[in-house]
Amino acid sequence: MVSQEQRRRQLAREKFLRQQQRRTSARRKSRARNAAIASVLGVVLIGSAALYTTGALKGDDKTAAGAEVTPSPAETSKAPDPCAKPAEGEPTTQTWEKEPKLTVDKSASYTMKLATTCGDVDIALKASAAPHTVNSFDFLASKGYFDHTPCHRLTTGGIYVLQCGDPTGQGNGGPGYTIPDENLKDESLKGDVYPAGTVAMANTGQPGSGGSQFFLVYQDSPLPPSYTPFGTVSEAGMKVLKKISDAGENTGAGDGAPNATVVIDKATVTKS
Repeated sequence: MVSQEQRRRQLAREKFLRQQQRRTSARRKSRARNAAIASVLGVVLIGSAALYTTGALKGDDKTAAGAEVTPSPAETSKAPDPCAKPAEGEPTTQTWEKEPKLTVDKSASYTMKLATTCGDVDIALKASAAPHTVNSFDFLASKGYFDHTPCHRLTTGGIYVLQCGDPTGQGNGGPGYTIPDENLKDESLKGDVYPAGTVAMANTGQPGSGGSQFFLVYQDSPLPPSYTPFGTVSEAGMKVLKKISDAGENTGAGDGAPNATVVIDKATVTKS
């Protein structure tokens, strides 16, 4: 026969076991919840590059990364601005209904120079491999389309790019026309990685939706081959990109406006 004291101890032991089971179950649920959150954030940071680079590299800059994470002021210590004051002037509002006539010489060498507030970025253009893209940039630069425009987006997690080419500075502007995708099998794009120094077109995620927005890769970035690679940044230009990237972006979430005041004072395309 079980004594009262033995019964009391048995009940206490059963209660303890139930508590342990509840705690174990709670820990499992917590781990599963944290894993799900980490997975979502991973998709936001890496897939948002597939950036805009299509969430990361789209013409529309309203991506999930900014909506998912709202850091406190203490988490976003803004680095000193390493760049100079922009030249006087305003971006153009001009647009065109049709892609400009293809006049680029595919056998010639073209260079685009971005004179920015952070330093000059020289880009060797791939006219033979991406003639429509280079032709469009030659046309837009000749019209002053890129002058006085901000580089509105910097990503610092998952993919590593600086995005420019939108006169509105909001990520949804364009020249009024679109150009076809080109050079998507470029030999530099190996293993779905856009190597540091690549200059490529942003798009909406749909084929043939490129306009004027482009991105400069400052560190190897995993992206699907969906963004026309049309240029390569010079060694000196890469130092300018590093200065910009080192200053960080303004959300603390890895995707936002650069802390550096990056403005293209003047863009020129030169044939040689």
